[in-house]
Amino acid sequence: MSTRTLPLDDQLHRYLQSVSVREPHIFERCRLETAELPMCSMQISPEQGQFMNLLLRVMGAKNAIELGSFTGYSGLWLASALPEKGRLVACDINEEWVCQARRYWQEAGLMNRIEIRLGDASDTLIDLIEKGSADHFDFIFVDADKANYDRYYELSLKLLRPGGVVAIDNVLWDGKVADNAIQDPDTSAIRQLNEKLVDDDRIDLSMIPIGDGLSLCRKR
Repeated sequence: MSTRTLPLDDQLHRYLQSVSVREPHIFERCRLETAELPMCSMQISPEQGQFMNLLLRVMGAKNAIELGSFTGYSGLWLASALPEKGRLVACDINEEWVCQARRYWQEAGLMNRIEIRLGDASDTLIDLIEKGSADHFDFIFVDADKANYDRYYELSLKLLRPGGVVAIDNVLWDGKVADNAIQDPDTSAIRQLNEKLVDDDRIDLSMIPIGDGLSLCRKR
């Protein structure tokens, strides 16, 4: 028993992964290929991917959105949790990354569940709202540019059904959000959203210290 979350050193983190993560081989290949890229730190961890996969299954989610697909690893976890006729709207602005993602999604047999939207994520969300998808989605994963996090959150609330969940990544931002001496635009945007969420009576909230911090916001 502990009154606070345990810190994970490398040894304990390896143990956690060894006794809990069930990562399909194709998922691992995607993760390891991505680890060779200069932007590899944008990748989520296997334990976070599996956690979100379980969450979607528990929710019985059928329709989801991902803002920031990167090379497809998180999309593998999300789409594989959906039923055969489920739908993941995968949004990214980088065509090269989306090409890699598409390759893995096709190999995993998941493309029938994935709708790729290449372009500005805000435009995609607004388009979905204007075309009648408000109050429609079960789950939205926000992992795109941090400066627009508040905008993505507000648009996501419009698209979520009551009881749906928006999961916001990087909310601990490598600890920088806790240091008020750090005031760069990305850190400030995440810090301001964190402070907004804790007082937002439109949602139920839990910030999970997994990966770089994941806030789960259930629409009331």
